[in-house]
Amino acid sequence: MINGNLDLSPGTSVTGFPPGRTINGVMNIANATAAATLVDATNYYNSAVGLPCGTNLTGQDLGGKTLAPGVYCFNSSAALTGALVLAGGATGAYVFQIGSSFTVANGASVILTGGVQEGNVTWAVGSSATIGTSAAFVGTIDAFASISLNTGASLNGRAWALNGAVTLLDNAVNPG
Repeated sequence: MINGNLDLSPGTSVTGFPPGRTINGVMNIANATAAATLVDATNYYNSAVGLPCGTNLTGQDLGGKTLAPGVYCFNSSAALTGALVLAGGATGAYVFQIGSSFTVANGASVILTGGVQEGNVTWAVGSSATIGTSAAFVGTIDAFASISLNTGASLNGRAWALNGAVTLLDNAVNPG
């Protein structure tokens, strides 16, 4: 279930809808709206990766960390096992620049405290992102290649794959 729009550009191949469904949105397939979304997602990605790195976390697992607003970078891949707490106010922004792949373990979660908004969390992934089974994930995932949400994973945010597929398996996706 996608609470919002499903946009695809370029291409026309959407499988699994139905039984999958969108609520409070429409499917924009190979139309001007979908093309504009791709431009917006590409600009968003380029903006996120263009920010100067505030803290380099290369080689560190995000699980078990509590982070304040900022720009966090990984020179290559990144992983989240367990819980990541983002602690700040309603205007605090979090940008994660991941040089290659991003893997979120089964059952992992992103927890927002202090009024942090889902729309202020960005994951700019240099290749592909995989969100594990039953993980509870938050923010805009903007991946250069593809995004997979495994069975039962939830996303409060957006999933933008610039050059590949977004694969959903019995997921709930709600706007952030």
